[in-house]
Amino acid sequence: NGLGIDSSSVGDEGRYLPLADLERMLDGLPRPPAERGRIAIVVRRGPGGLRETLDRVVVAPDVGVPGDAWGRKPGPNPDTQLAVMQSGVAELIANGQPLTLFGDNLFLDLDLSAANLPPGSRVRVGAAVLEVTPVPHNGCQKFRSRFGDAALRFVARRDRRARNLRGIYMRVVEAGEIGPGDPVEVISRSPLTGEA
Repeated sequence: NGLGIDSSSVGDEGRYLPLADLERMLDGLPRPPAERGRIAIVVRRGPGGLRETLDRVVVAPDVGVPGDAWGRKPGPNPDTQLAVMQSGVAELIANGQPLTLFGDNLFLDLDLSAANLPPGSRVRVGAAVLEVTPVPHNGCQKFRSRFGDAALRFVARRDRRARNLRGIYMRVVEAGEIGPGDPVEVISRSPLTGEA
């Protein structure tokens, strides 16, 4: 169900979108919900980065997604436990390619911008509680080889950086079962925003 995609997989150059198209299509996307959304996909990166989409899994503070690449690292950084991407943006960039190609763990129908979810914000995802970490989630060489140079420039553009189009990192603060279709709800925002 990961379609044989692993950490060495590259994208289909015929699916790469030019920067102008990405920008135009981004403006046409429906606004993601700010408060309540849904889980679109849950992905585990097995040995060699082999992607597996999961129907149900229990995530926990000490393991993240059980069996995921994060937990196999020596001394894994809790602030990079779960890579999370907004599902609509991922679908736009992938342009028909499987979303598992990104290498992220969660694809959420939720506004992941810094304005909506500053670091320290907490979100109930299925039965788990996750917290947004301060580590930036940037595009890299692998991202370029999967979605093209224009896609990398699209997510990295300075004036759009706060929208977190490449995604964010989250960590598990309360264990719980999650799966596609489960509700997602913002339960607190970082005090830095003055909101609750």
